[in-house]
Parts: sequence; structure tokens; C-alpha cells
Amino acid sequence: MQIPISETVSLSSLGLDENWLQEQIWDNPSCLDLGDLVGVTKERNVSSGGKLDILLKNPVDDAMYEVEVMRGETDANHIIRTIEYWDLIKKRWPQRQHFAVIIAERITKRFFNVIQILSGSVPLIAIQVNVIKSPEGHLLHFTKILDVYEEAEDDSSQDSEGYDESYWMNKSAETLSAAKKILEVTLSEYDNARLNFCKYSINIVQDGNNQMQIRARAGSNVLIEFRFGSHLEEVIELLEAQSIQYRNNPKMMVFSISNKRVFEDDVLFREIARLNNRWWQDKSSEE
Repeated sequence: MQIPISETVSLSSLGLDENWLQEQIWDNPSCLDLGDLVGVTKERNVSSGGKLDILLKNPVDDAMYEVEVMRGETDANHIIRTIEYWDLIKKRWPQRQHFAVIIAERITKRFFNVIQILSGSVPLIAIQVNVIKSPEGHLLHFTKILDVYEEAEDDSSQDSEGYDESYWMNKSAETLSAAKKILEVTLSEYDNARLNFCKYSINIVQDGNNQMQIRARAGSNVLIEFRFGSHLEEVIELLEAQSIQYRNNPKMMVFSISNKRVFEDDVLFREIARLNNRWWQDKSSEE
């Protein structure tokens, strides 16, 4: 097999600047390999006085991606700016999940180590972009080199902070009714489970573990989150058979569903509970 040999060239050598690169990402967010993202805004003014290059979101769960782009090699200012803008946008929409995305042509070992350390506390994704020169022309290629962040386990004792059923009745009565229905149909799998009321979610808790999280979404939808471990293929097959759009993080499946459908599809949630329970059983056996 004959495979042409290519070489990497810089954006500057082609007379292309950061604005050009931003436009390519804005026009085709899927190039980042972060899911089916859509653009929210670009060159957004933030309270610190700067401008966020690109703000993207996942329409499945409204997770937001604060993207900073740099031509050439990344530096300390680029990293600090990315994290600063992530923090400011997160404060604007605290109920959503947020990811800081740093994009550069070169991320050296020194700064990769810094980014890797920071990713333990900040959901920081590092992407390297290259222009590849081949006999067929120039190709723009994005490589995700760091995306290992996992959110900490939710503390099921949050109900002591004053969030209760009446709080959720006022906040979102439909989310509350959906959570009660899901608990009812999954008790065959979640023995002695109960609802735990937090600020941004209602959790189904069994033996101190958050088995499933139910969050409010626009209209009459709710967002469901649960862990799946090594059973990803079974979970995907289940959701796709029901034509449900989803997003999966490391060990966490997320999807949006209408409140009406929650009350119509007992089997779906029982099966989700069964697969989720297997994750906890696998985890217990490893320990």
C-alpha cells in the first residue's frame, strides 16, 4: 500500500491568523471531537474586560464549552485566560456543566504538565491543531491530547442544606413529579432507595450512593444522568433503540427526555436502573 508522506506547516507560514482559525471552529464545531456541539457566541465580552473566543454548547444537556484559541505555541497567559473565562461563564450559568477548552498549534511538555495538573480540579480539555501539507493540498487536523476530568461524587448529605420537596415544587414541579415517577418504577432495582433534594438536581439515593440524577431543563424536559461503567454498549443500544439523543462522559451517561415520556416508559427506566446497578456491583467487587 502506498501512503503519501505529509508534513506539518504552521498557520503563520500560510498567512493565516487566529481569527481565521476561530472561524473554522465556529463553522464546524464537530471538528473538535467533543460531540455535536452548536455555537452560542464568539468574541464574547466578559466581566474581566477580555473576550472569550468561542462559546459552544451541547444541545442534549446544555453543557457549555469555553474555547480559547491560540496560533503557535501555548503559554502561561493563554492557560490563565482560558481558566478565567471558564470560571466567569460558569458563574453566569451555574446550573450547567462547563468545560474549559484550550487550543494551540503546539502544547509543549512544560505546559502540558501544567494543564494536566490543573485538570484535576478544572474540567480542562487540551486540543492541538495542525495544518498538514500533503500532495492533495492542506488539511486542518485537531487532536485531543487531554480530556481526563471526572467530576467528584455528589455528596448525598446535601439535603441538610435546606433543599427539600417544597423547594423543588416551586423551582420545577414537573421535575419533581418526574423524579417521583422514576423512583417508583425503579424501586425493583434500587431497593430501599429515596429521593435526595439538592440545589440543581434531585437524586435517587441507595445506601448513600447517588444512583441517578434528575435535573430541570427548558420546557417540560428533564435531564437524566447515571453511571454505566463497562456497560456502555448496552446503554447506547438501549437509548438508540428508543431514539434518545445522549452524551457520555467518562462513566456518566446524560440524556434529555420529556416529562410526558417519563410517565409512559416504565421499561426504559427499569432497564437503566438495572445497568446502573451493575456498575455499582462491579465497583463493589473491585474494592
